[in-house]
Amino acid sequence: NLQGRKRGYMKVVFLVTGKDAEQWITVGVEKYSGRIGKYVPFEYVVIPEVRQKKTINDAAVVKEKEGVALLNRIQDSDYLVLLDQRGNKHTSESFAEWFQGMMNRSLKRCVFVAGGAWGFSEKVYQRANFMLSLSDMTFNHQVIRIMFLEQLYRALTILRGEPYHHE
Repeated sequence: NLQGRKRGYMKVVFLVTGKDAEQWITVGVEKYSGRIGKYVPFEYVVIPEVRQKKTINDAAVVKEKEGVALLNRIQDSDYLVLLDQRGNKHTSESFAEWFQGMMNRSLKRCVFVAGGAWGFSEKVYQRANFMLSLSDMTFNHQVIRIMFLEQLYRALTILRGEPYHHE
């Protein structure tokens, strides 16, 4: 089970495309990032959004450029998890078990990625080790940030047997 010490744990990185659009998102990200950081080494990284200009109005071009920027942040040894509607679905408990399995593998970094408004490029999909779906519904790429961070925090409290998660 998850112990209280962070040293020796894999680092969890959450990559997102584009800055937080609303203050309530920033507040939520800071709240959950701080909570998560008490359990595991954690980093929230914002990759600049590709600005759509008159010459860049094609979603495929935006996805490709964002994909290059994203892949430049990924190390060869990283376990890359895409937050994608077509990914594997978990309950909070089974996600906690899956996450414990990731930690048991002695990975250096587990990198979760929430893509931009247009999703991921084919190269990003090819590099991914796993795809995780938070719902069958489609959500704004900004809202997903809070949803994922809350579920990661919930998983960590489940692993510690703490009362945050009510069964």
